[in-house]
Amino acid sequence: MSYETIEIQSGSGIAVLWLNRPDIRNAINPVLLGEVSQALKTLEKDKTVRAVVLAGRGTAFCAGADLKWMLAAGKAKGAAKAKMGGLEDVLHQLAEYSKPTLARIHGPAFAGGMGFVAACDIAVASTDAVFCLSEVKIGLIPSIISPYVLRAMGERAARRYFLTAERFDGAEAYRLGFVQELVQPQDLDAKVNEILGHLVQGGPKALDESKKLIRYVAGTPITPKMRAETAKRIAAVRASAEGKEGIASFLEKRRPKWVPQE
Repeated sequence: MSYETIEIQSGSGIAVLWLNRPDIRNAINPVLLGEVSQALKTLEKDKTVRAVVLAGRGTAFCAGADLKWMLAAGKAKGAAKAKMGGLEDVLHQLAEYSKPTLARIHGPAFAGGMGFVAACDIAVASTDAVFCLSEVKIGLIPSIISPYVLRAMGERAARRYFLTAERFDGAEAYRLGFVQELVQPQDLDAKVNEILGHLVQGGPKALDESKKLIRYVAGTPITPKMRAETAKRIAAVRASAEGKEGIASFLEKRRPKWVPQE
């Protein structure tokens, strides 16, 4: 399938979804959002794809919304105005995705670009990355991205950066836990590939169930109901075909069948 604003590269169990509007630093508009959403749906159905990387072509990861689109959206009426081109749907799609997702960040990751990073499971940045929640400086608020960004950086940091719209570097993003790895630009792809090498070792169903488990457990009190639910989930996974294969492969000292061949 051909796309106007993105590019897909696949191989060795990995798909890289490139935001591909380098002339305007991969600014977000409805076309890009629609293509990202469709590509994610297609890749999710592809059993050969074990993990998805979100990356940006050119000098930026994503500099936020295309302001020409934002101006037009501000003049829209009713549901069209509320929908804002579907960014909320794409962020939710990323956050609930059944396969591991990894953001590869270089250069600017501003506003909605930070939303993309926060919605992914893992974020790896180069030292040339720059982050900014710039909305208040143009009279807006980081509303749609706020559930994901706040969860990724914490409330205290959000109180500062939502309000000041300061730019901060990769070192600060790493200190806050917004990104999990920070490397020199020349080492960015090596670090991404290292993490992907670990991800493809996991059982596809186990990875999906682990993501669901995190969403269930996070912020939930440890009650008898929760303890019973976690026991129920491991029992179901252990009894599955994938669980049986994983245990058998360990005992037989061989690779599980789901690990891609080198």
